[in-house]
Amino acid sequence: MASSDVDQKFLGRLAKLVEPNNRLLAEMLFKLLGLSMNIAGLLVKARKQRRQDATRMTQSLDLYLHIIWLSREGLVMLEQYVLPMVGDYTELKVLAYKLRASFYHIFVLFNNNPPVSSLGSAGEGPIVPSMAGTSSVPETAPLRVDKGKGVDRGNAGFFPYQTPLSSMQPAQSVEQGMMYPPPPPGFESLGASMMPPTPTTPESQAAFLLPSVDYLPTAHQYFRQACALADTLLWGSHSLRLSVKTEYAAFLYECVHDHEGSRKLAKDTITEVYEASEGMDDDMFNDACELVTVLGKMMKRGLGAGGSRSGGRPSPSVTQVSQGGESNATIVPPMPPIGMENPI
Repeated sequence: MASSDVDQKFLGRLAKLVEPNNRLLAEMLFKLLGLSMNIAGLLVKARKQRRQDATRMTQSLDLYLHIIWLSREGLVMLEQYVLPMVGDYTELKVLAYKLRASFYHIFVLFNNNPPVSSLGSAGEGPIVPSMAGTSSVPETAPLRVDKGKGVDRGNAGFFPYQTPLSSMQPAQSVEQGMMYPPPPPGFESLGASMMPPTPTTPESQAAFLLPSVDYLPTAHQYFRQACALADTLLWGSHSLRLSVKTEYAAFLYECVHDHEGSRKLAKDTITEVYEASEGMDDDMFNDACELVTVLGKMMKRGLGAGGSRSGGRPSPSVTQVSQGGESNATIVPPMPPIGMENPI
């Protein structure tokens, strides 16, 4: 959330800055700001639901589809109206490239095939509702009592003009069968082609919004581009540069599963912050303090209570720290204080 807060500040600030000269670009930035605020709230809600119960996926299906739809629309606006017009702006160019990587980060979390994160799936595929859990499809209403106005056909099995079930509702299991109505008389031969496909595969749940493919290589490439731009155009303690590195570290840990690389990136970014000599205003200083605190936690993420890793080979950056001593035990640098008494 700290990273998205910084992005939203820069979106509003830069939209106001470019409004006199480029009104269309400013309008798109304001739209992306509103969309980013909506997505941020939905992401927090999705993570909270995932922590509470990782097996009841049906209650989160609409939420996941909403996140994917907003991210898709935001990516379209970004690629069509923002990226072609950011060549003359420094901070806006870095922010635009970072937002593109962020949208693909969401696709990897919620609709990647094969799944790489437990946030959008329970290990079976992207956003598939748990068949063993409770279904969100409302139960069939009981038959109404005939009141003398004819036979009640509220639950009749044949309605020539009945609309098929919405694709937004979770599909039932294959064993139970689909509840689509039969085709009208005379159209039996076309019934199979006209009926919606049975969602027997995990990715078919959100296929009408976004193709279920492997977005991980593309997202990784876009994060590298955003980091390269941030390193070239922004100084070490710039809050927007820290925002790029913070989300990239989270992406490496959660999606790429490169835990050592994530910790090394967080450690190197903190070092660059303390080595930077450029000045900044109070608002950027507070944002930098918050992001450095988050990076400090990421630097110790996945380590034991005593600072030792649970498994795997030691990171080269951490091993270098321990070469000067007599012991070969890995040493993790201490996390900077929350207030950052050492000025950036």
